[in-house]
Amino acid sequence: MTAATMTAFAIVENGAALAEITLPMPEPQGTEILLEVTHCGVCHSDLHIWDGYYDLGSAGRLDVMQRGISLPLALGHEIVGRVVKLGPDATGVKPGDLRIVYPWVGCGTCAHCLAGEDNLCAKQRSLGIFQHGGFATHVIAAHAGHLVDPGDLDPALAATYACSGITVFAAIRKIMPLAPDVPVVLIGAGGLGLSAIAVLRALGHRAIVSVDTSEAKRAAATAAGATATVDGTAERLDKAIIAACGGQPVAIIDLVNGSATARAAYGALAKGGKLIMVGLFGGELTLPLPFMPMRALTIQGSFVGTPGDLRELVGLAQGGALPKLPIETMPKHEADAALHRLKDGTVTGRLVLVAEPA
Repeated sequence: MTAATMTAFAIVENGAALAEITLPMPEPQGTEILLEVTHCGVCHSDLHIWDGYYDLGSAGRLDVMQRGISLPLALGHEIVGRVVKLGPDATGVKPGDLRIVYPWVGCGTCAHCLAGEDNLCAKQRSLGIFQHGGFATHVIAAHAGHLVDPGDLDPALAATYACSGITVFAAIRKIMPLAPDVPVVLIGAGGLGLSAIAVLRALGHRAIVSVDTSEAKRAAATAAGATATVDGTAERLDKAIIAACGGQPVAIIDLVNGSATARAAYGALAKGGKLIMVGLFGGELTLPLPFMPMRALTIQGSFVGTPGDLRELVGLAQGGALPKLPIETMPKHEADAALHRLKDGTVTGRLVLVAEPA
């Protein structure tokens, strides 16, 4: 009998075009669940792995191989798929169920994983990074707790909630509670920035200031519900942010998180303010340390979100409170072109790959 196989559009060499390859079909073990991928978002994190390194500022470059990533690798961690087969110990779903797949898989046994904080596990085996992801035809979910029913949501939109959605949701939770008319500054108006505007609006927030270097992306932010925008090319970006907020803001979420944006955010913050760092753009931030206690500032990193965040976000969306994002779909066989478009900065909103009919 011929062994079952799956197809993947994979990195076979960093920086080179993705290749269509054939891989063994995964067999679900224990509590694992096999899904056939129907939709997969294309994320900026995919670009770092495709390039082969992370820019760590003065700490140099981190080669992806040093993280334990190996090639060939099918990228893609924003996944919606249909259940195909359950492992012998799996429960909670049945073949044919459509589910969002939580991709930030931990070891399953450490204190963070047992607390439902898989994203903080030190032994990550995340889909599309350490395991083949949604650029393949099939993926393995660790257990049913990592699968969320999208209900009546557009599956292309629902796929983005597994990364960009929970990333901004978790970051926003770190600045709350805030009164609805206290300005929240979002640096970056790409897919993450528009997602953050949608979540803030769904939570009833009314003062949202979006910062971006692109006029088109600032316009998209306004259309999405930002109440003010700031040109990210301003010579004194910190002062431009303060002016747009009508005073120093107490909450800034930096979705770019490069040297220039971090400096501007730090300079703009009010006493007692919080800067939440999300982006992985590279660079660094040098601080005069006495100002940290004197201004009672908080600078905090935020890495994606938990399975609970995903369930809560999807529940918010299913209730109709979460405004829809601009979503563009492309057939999965154009995965390489999709990566190039994202790298070239020509995507407004989110780009999602859709599986072609068998």
